[in-house]
Amino acid sequence: MSSEIIKVAIADDHQIFRKGVILSLKPYPNIQFLFEAENGDELIKGIERERPDIVLLDLKMPVKDGIETTKYLNKNFPEVRILILTMFEDERFVGHLMEIGANGYLLKNTEPTEIRQALNDVMKNGFYLNNFVNRVLIKKNYAKQKFSPNLNSEIVISDKEKEVLSLVCMEFTAQEIAQKMDISPRTVEAIKDRLMERFGVKNSVGLVFYAMKNSLID
Repeated sequence: MSSEIIKVAIADDHQIFRKGVILSLKPYPNIQFLFEAENGDELIKGIERERPDIVLLDLKMPVKDGIETTKYLNKNFPEVRILILTMFEDERFVGHLMEIGANGYLLKNTEPTEIRQALNDVMKNGFYLNNFVNRVLIKKNYAKQKFSPNLNSEIVISDKEKEVLSLVCMEFTAQEIAQKMDISPRTVEAIKDRLMERFGVKNSVGLVFYAMKNSLID
């Protein structure tokens, strides 16, 4: 279990639920809650004062909902990672939220142990993919692949780029990838940035989805 302190904020318009989540994660000393918010506006004001590593974000809230808030945070506070925690099990919400910048998607009936795991994974790898999200995203990606094959449109990446991409998909951190490949973490980040720009994605989650959809890794 990670011992690194993870600074967390939670936004949900139900105070009892917020308190319950905080209480359920109290046994894990590396998870520190900085503040609570009732809606997206309150969350943004809190982030301006204190910079959490991750926010637990509900979707249906007054004033500014979770979708608007995700878009705003992704644009203005890209270093703050977003873990959706909602009652909405609709597949359309999952795909949309992950595409606009969320780093993970959990349902409100999730056990505290999985929330803890999700926080640790998002902090370490930049994303958390459980079976529910994987199933939705794979289905969504296959649905998009309604095209006529074009052999001239093959995506070409170098061996080094492919190795970095494969290790990202295996949930290794930049530091761990650097050690395995005997290169610097800065070089790893540069390769990731180059791949994200080339593929038109915004984060490590996007790299994983793109690699899966286009069969770029073995």
